[in-house]
Amino acid sequence: MLMPLVSALERIPASLVDAAGDMGATPWQTFRTVIFPLAIPGMAAGSVFTFAVTLGEYVTPMLVGGAGSEFIGNVVYSNVGVSGNVPFAAAFSMVLLVVIGAYMLVARKFGAFDGA
Repeated sequence: MLMPLVSALERIPASLVDAAGDMGATPWQTFRTVIFPLAIPGMAAGSVFTFAVTLGEYVTPMLVGGAGSEFIGNVVYSNVGVSGNVPFAAAFSMVLLVVIGAYMLVARKFGAFDGA
C-alpha cells in the first residue's frame, strides 16, 4: 500500500503546492484540493496490491481465525475439500469473481491502472 502511494505523492509537482500557497491557500486547503485528489490513483493502486490478492486467501484466515472464520476462500475450500459440494463451491466462487471484478472496475475508475 505504501509504495504506490509514495510514488503518487512523488509525482506531484512542487510548483502546484507553491502555486496553491501563492493563491492564499492554507496547508489544509492545499492538502484537500491539490495533494489528496492527485494521490487518489496511488491509494487505489495500493488497495489493489493489498486487498485483491487476499480475497481468495484461505490459509491465513484458517490459521489466525480458526475453524469458525467464515471467509469466502474458507467456504469454497470446505465445500470442495470436506463436504464435496462442488456446485455450491462453484457458485460461491462466482460471487468472489463478481466482487473482484467490481473492485477492479472501481479501482480503474479512480486511476489505479494509469501508468505514469
